[in-house]
Amino acid sequence: MAWVYLIIAALFECGWAIGLKYTDGFTKVWPSAFTIVAMVVSFHFLSLAMKTIPVGTAYAIWTGIGTVGVAILGMVLFGESKDILRILCIVLIIAGVVGLKVFSGHSA
Repeated sequence: MAWVYLIIAALFECGWAIGLKYTDGFTKVWPSAFTIVAMVVSFHFLSLAMKTIPVGTAYAIWTGIGTVGVAILGMVLFGESKDILRILCIVLIIAGVVGLKVFSGHSA
């Protein structure tokens, strides 16, 4: 179940990172409220995952999934660069996240 918690945490990390873009410096109420709630949910599920997954593995995977998700959402929502080298770097991050999961030594 810890890995499910970690994935949920990472998805909410994507939500709050993208939400920050819409808060306009926390001057817009609803985007700010969404962002804060997503932060709390993300940290909550990350803390649950860290009960059984080593901190280094959990944090690296959480940030890796968040990084990839936000980079892709940035391309889709904000027209950020879709340069082949940028996409290759995203693929390398995905490979690192998968490697950490495969070689973590925890099957939970």
